[in-house]
Amino acid sequence: MRFKIAICDDEERELTALSYLVREWGKNAGYACEIFTFSSAESFLFEYESNKIFDLLLLDIEMKALSGIDLAKRIRADKSRAEIIFITSHFEFAGEGYEVDALHYLIKPVAKKKLFAVLDKAADRLQTDPPHVIINTEGSMVKLYTADILYVEAFLHYLNIRTKSGEYRVKESLSSFEERLSGEFFRIHRSYLVSLKYVTRITRTNVRIEGGEEFPLARGKYDAINRAFIERM
Repeated sequence: MRFKIAICDDEERELTALSYLVREWGKNAGYACEIFTFSSAESFLFEYESNKIFDLLLLDIEMKALSGIDLAKRIRADKSRAEIIFITSHFEFAGEGYEVDALHYLIKPVAKKKLFAVLDKAADRLQTDPPHVIINTEGSMVKLYTADILYVEAFLHYLNIRTKSGEYRVKESLSSFEERLSGEFFRIHRSYLVSLKYVTRITRTNVRIEGGEEFPLARGKYDAINRAFIERM
């Protein structure tokens, strides 16, 4: 298992110590860890714009300008399901992480044994991560959870991927993208792939999804999509 881990702390000594311990944990636990360190929330956000596939974040709460709590809110607003561990010098901050679904709080100086136990818990949760695909869109790497994808439309050499939270454009063939998805999706037409989870109506010529959008159903697909729709229920 490989994890991308970001550590954000404006104290250089803490940043160095944490990265050393996380690397040691990964080696001992048998995980390949790619570790990124940031000395401010702003520097993290700059990287995050083009690399949104971090699995685990260790965030110092008390940073200048943008705090760890504020940073976590920005990340959650992007629908990221990364595991978040807060690092703090003060117990009174411990109640502020509920709204961003923080995994744990660690008090400075961080104890090795405690950190390793929390990282073990994070790893267990990450290994039950829901099915997802990684896409490259407009120079950014983005993790999309397949349960959030409504449909995919092919146009020339590009795909428009419509999710519950927005739309993404990628350069990939529909057949290639279909191979990366689960059986929850059905190719209704040479240009359209829909999630059976969101289908609300099927006729011999069209398929309607949640929200009211309709797409053409290719000839000869009616019986197959009805069978697939019933079998997933």
